[in-house]
Amino acid sequence: MNIAHNLERAVRYFPDKPAILFEGGETSYRQLEEAVNRTARGLAALGVEIGDRVALLLPNIPAFAIAYLAIQKLGAVAVSVSAMLTTAELDYVLADSGAKAIFTAETLWPALEPLVEERLPRDRVVICEGEVPGVTTVEALGASQKPEFKAREMERDTPAAILYTSGTTGRQKGAVLSHGNIISNLFTVNRYLRMSPADRVLVTTPLFHVAAQNVGMNAGLNAAATLVLQRRFDVERCAVAIEEHKVTFMSGVPTIYIALLNARVRPEALSSVRLFQSAAATMPVEIARRWQETYGKTVYEGYGLTETSPAATYNHEYEYRHGSVGTAVDMVEMRLFDAEDRDVPPGSWGEVVFKGPNVMLGYWNRPAETAEALRSGWFHTGDIGYLDEAGYLYLVDRVKDMINSAGFKIWPREVEEVLYQHPAIRECAVAGVPDPVKGEIAKAYIVLRDGGTLTEQELDAYCRGRLAAYKVPRAVAFLDQLPKSPAGKILKRVLREQEAGRMPG
Repeated sequence: MNIAHNLERAVRYFPDKPAILFEGGETSYRQLEEAVNRTARGLAALGVEIGDRVALLLPNIPAFAIAYLAIQKLGAVAVSVSAMLTTAELDYVLADSGAKAIFTAETLWPALEPLVEERLPRDRVVICEGEVPGVTTVEALGASQKPEFKAREMERDTPAAILYTSGTTGRQKGAVLSHGNIISNLFTVNRYLRMSPADRVLVTTPLFHVAAQNVGMNAGLNAAATLVLQRRFDVERCAVAIEEHKVTFMSGVPTIYIALLNARVRPEALSSVRLFQSAAATMPVEIARRWQETYGKTVYEGYGLTETSPAATYNHEYEYRHGSVGTAVDMVEMRLFDAEDRDVPPGSWGEVVFKGPNVMLGYWNRPAETAEALRSGWFHTGDIGYLDEAGYLYLVDRVKDMINSAGFKIWPREVEEVLYQHPAIRECAVAGVPDPVKGEIAKAYIVLRDGGTLTEQELDAYCRGRLAAYKVPRAVAFLDQLPKSPAGKILKRVLREQEAGRMPG
């Protein structure tokens, strides 16, 4: 098996069909495969062999798909690197992964340049957009190569990709996904989301993130669909692209749906979309309700993590349950454990754990953390939730985000659900901050809607009418924006770090 079989299948049946639409340009499946094959041969000429790691430090451009699939065809390992990393962070990822070559772009060269020769020889750096003096381009890499290259057959448990976790709770770890992990997930995604060659799939979140990479790019190619690729999320460009290209499927994070709602995008502009899907972070119930009222369609939630390739649960169209992230997908087992790794009954809170073909091989170079995460044969997510009588999962919060205030447990998501119902609030986050008396208190970080007004006293009164007294935020900060990962997740870790920086000593 090989992930790149998705491209070879698609080009066999749909050679002239658009594979990627990007900034006014169009790449057919035939053109995509020829570029991939030339690049694979070019990498082989550089000395890249089966099992070698090759880094992708790229924005959302067609060359990402070309480089990624070339790496897969060779049997090498694609290392996805956030395009927002600093030189020091990039140095850590390159050293940790042991990358033998890297694909990048002129715009990202300043972060990489200080590491060239120290971490990677210059002749193993490939520029995919723009030009850098003395560095080869992806076109030049494959220019003299033949356009034929059959994907190598790999074993199910052979590493195919290393995706570094977003770092919402600490330093990045490289989750190692095999060909079997990813391929099982692609067919699962195709089935649950009903993907077909007729689909036009909007890809607007970063391709270096597992959701865009596997639910968008790889699953789209696996279904021989057309990818409508966006360089980055911009609410106006996103709406225009959906209307212009008649997008039929859109997957995003809650902040994207919040942005579209707040921009008051016309329902007609989104009318071609047959299915909206959200993942990577929990969708606030109030936002899901407002979307349904505004656009007349449901946003179907899925749940998963980098370590689960990512799809692990789905809230089905044929039995949608409001506020849930659904049941375990095909071939995946889900349970809820207590602190002793024992099952908890339906309705009781526990840690969500998974077992199945989608679960990672482990963390790269981290045997102790791998053993801890995969103990008892189950992947421990660190997320707290509960199951209803039908096995539908309802997420409560991250274990590490729980606030212990004078012995009372406060789950930030419960407070955030209430805050999102306030008409003046655009976005919010609740995090625990140190307190000399209670140990921790809940602090609300609020972004107001345009023209919205709200005082701390008004917010306090609003919350006291809807929450138990100990859950009411004891501190409030009004911000212009919340810190987010490249994939759009709100980074509470950053909020806590910023708060710690304000503390004396």
